[in-house]
Amino acid sequence: MVEASLALEWKSLHERSEKITLDEAISASQANPGSLQDSYVLALIYLNLHKDQDAEREFNKMLRIDPTSEEARWGLAEILRKRHKLHEAEKILSDIVLARPDFSPAYISLAYVKFLLLDFQEAVQLSKKVIRQGEYGDTDLTNYVRAYAVFAGAKGIIAHSQGPLSKFANGTAVLPALKKARELQPISAPVFFGLGSFYLLAPTLAGGDPEEAEIYLNKTVELDPLFPDVYVRLAQLYKLEKDTSKHDIFLSKALELDPQNELAIDEKSGKCIYVCPDYKK
Repeated sequence: MVEASLALEWKSLHERSEKITLDEAISASQANPGSLQDSYVLALIYLNLHKDQDAEREFNKMLRIDPTSEEARWGLAEILRKRHKLHEAEKILSDIVLARPDFSPAYISLAYVKFLLLDFQEAVQLSKKVIRQGEYGDTDLTNYVRAYAVFAGAKGIIAHSQGPLSKFANGTAVLPALKKARELQPISAPVFFGLGSFYLLAPTLAGGDPEEAEIYLNKTVELDPLFPDVYVRLAQLYKLEKDTSKHDIFLSKALELDPQNELAIDEKSGKCIYVCPDYKK
């Protein structure tokens, strides 16, 4: 029998996935093979561990149990995003946010897609929707925090790419958003990555500090060693410090983890679409 309550419980299921181990989730799913809820929690944990094939299996299992599950469709779209099939993911996620305007994970995934497709203004708007949901207690903590991180990242690129007024209006929003995210969740790889990127990329007069950048980027690696983007920012940090060897090592690590990583390809090409440090300093 399909568990009709799943659509009403996604927030608590996301929170549960942050509190139990992979072994506990596997045991629960094996004990209740027809449970959408247990499969969903297990799939979320697999996603967080970068075990995307295992997550995909669980999301497909959910669709066999309930072909209407928007949570499962979101999960498969998130995997498409991570596999760089951005337009496929965008279509699915756009449909989900129309059908389920309460479902924060779809907004966050769509915000990441828009960011990678260089639609930074739309990434800001989507992240703001989740921030508002978080302010009313209508989303889980992790997606609330991720919303601030995406908001900060998109605002930073907008500030970098436009004129002086934009630099002030958008640039001054970045660090307060990251500080709010850290206040909500003091130990968080997306927050540490955001702070590390800010301190790496911001001008000195705006708070840029390579030493702080290195601290936060290394903390990100400690929490999530399979996150390719952090190795790109570390590569950029060492290039800024004229350490070509370390730059090449860290950029290679990013591409080893994800050969299609947009940030790594951007750094390798020298285009700096997603912003590079001022190497001329």
